[in-house]
Amino acid sequence: MDQDVISRLREFKYQGKQNLKYLRELNLDALKQRHLKKLTILHSNDLHGDFLAEEVDSGLVGGVSMLSGYISKVRNEEKNVIYAIAGDMLRGSIIDSEYKGLSTIEVMNLLTPDVATIGNHEVDYGLAHLLFIEKCANFPIINANMYLVSNGTRLFSPHFIIKIDGIKILFIGVLTEEVLASARQEELIGKMIDVRAEADEIRKVVDAYRTHDIDLTILLTHIGFEEDKRLAAELAHDYAIDMIIGGHTHTYLEEPCVVEGIPIVQAAVGTAQIGRFDILFDEFHNRIDSYTWELIPITEDRCPRDEALEELINSLKKTTDAKYGRILTRLPCTYTHPVRNRETDLGDLLAEGMRAQLEVDLALLGSGSIRGEKLGPIVTLQDLLEVYPYENPMIGFHMTGGQLRRAVKFLMRDEAIIQGDHCENFQFSKGFFCEYDCSTHSILQLKMNGKEVRDEDVFMVTEERYYYNYMKESLNIPLDEIEKNGPPVQLAMSAANVLEEYMMSQEFIKLDGEPRLIIHTDNCQNS
Repeated sequence: MDQDVISRLREFKYQGKQNLKYLRELNLDALKQRHLKKLTILHSNDLHGDFLAEEVDSGLVGGVSMLSGYISKVRNEEKNVIYAIAGDMLRGSIIDSEYKGLSTIEVMNLLTPDVATIGNHEVDYGLAHLLFIEKCANFPIINANMYLVSNGTRLFSPHFIIKIDGIKILFIGVLTEEVLASARQEELIGKMIDVRAEADEIRKVVDAYRTHDIDLTILLTHIGFEEDKRLAAELAHDYAIDMIIGGHTHTYLEEPCVVEGIPIVQAAVGTAQIGRFDILFDEFHNRIDSYTWELIPITEDRCPRDEALEELINSLKKTTDAKYGRILTRLPCTYTHPVRNRETDLGDLLAEGMRAQLEVDLALLGSGSIRGEKLGPIVTLQDLLEVYPYENPMIGFHMTGGQLRRAVKFLMRDEAIIQGDHCENFQFSKGFFCEYDCSTHSILQLKMNGKEVRDEDVFMVTEERYYYNYMKESLNIPLDEIEKNGPPVQLAMSAANVLEEYMMSQEFIKLDGEPRLIIHTDNCQNS
């Protein structure tokens, strides 16, 4: 290999996409002379049952058929390829919901990942069901920080070691604490699990395998982008973490975020793209010599189709289309939900549906419960259940005006409004109005049905049991304080059923056009 090539290899740790073609085309015989081996790591996260390709201006995008085609193509082109999934394979499509994740695991088996970790939505169908699903998987599912409280046993294997071309790679999986909010809805089993601090569990696994001649250590996380950065800073100096492949916050990146020398990546959400590392591993020094990373679009011009997967998906889709294809209602236009930390048209529609159907003063709908970005103008049952798939019971409770004001003030904090859209927030039903100034952190107006809210007012409010159980975390009001106003009432067994009935009872649903929230962000820090 000439001196110019050697110089370039030594100089860059990461120099972006311009080096990608160079790395992929290096002569393998020349690499062997320098003890360098090529390794390609493909990764996905937050697939959420995104099985079908979408039609866009440029053609078809995404879908597991073309995703599988791209993975197979890379495996045929490159010698050493690993495909990893960083959680939330389940929840988000009617096919996934109809078969309670079993269809998704069948699809994942055909995608043939080498390793996966669980996400918070993997427990949506229950913990016992998750453990059954794990047995159906033909690939290892790992997690290091979910434990049984009774005996301190992990629910999953904490790690998986992949040996490829003489390189030994340790994968460790960790999960966000947010999983507990969903898991603890199961009154018996939910109380039997706990999620421990990610960094502590990673340290345990790394310490246990230091003597196993591990060449690379990769964290497969589902804790969110900001938490990944914190984790990298905490572990970098003592625990030789080589990279973090994350999920949970659906973060779109154009290049890795490097913290203390550790590259952190995510592959946004769904199947419209896949992350790709191309790595040169230095066997002599037992380290990564150089790498590039990019987010690869899954489009029909670059990704062949997987016919076996297409046949499976079409078979599943035929069943769900027949069962859920009936039309519920029409909307005057397509209502959208592009972000979760702002009022949205779709959020207004669904929150108002809950209020009107349950005949309460106010409905609070968790923005994160809205799993799709658009609905209408024709609304089928399948469309509705893909946007809102949850069968959570709806809880009714009394809230004073003073408590409502405190809750709104908490929801308007900078972390939720300005600094990102993954903080939990709520959509409000008709009749609620708030005007808020971020620069002074003050509520300028808070009204219900046109009247200023007084502290002594009492309102009947409804929200999903998931959020009711975590009133302190989601609204900053202790649950026992709310229950002093009167006992809660279960108003409906299934929130999805409530919305289905509302849609069926309305021939043409038009929003009232009145804003629920006006937020002034001018002159705000970080705005």
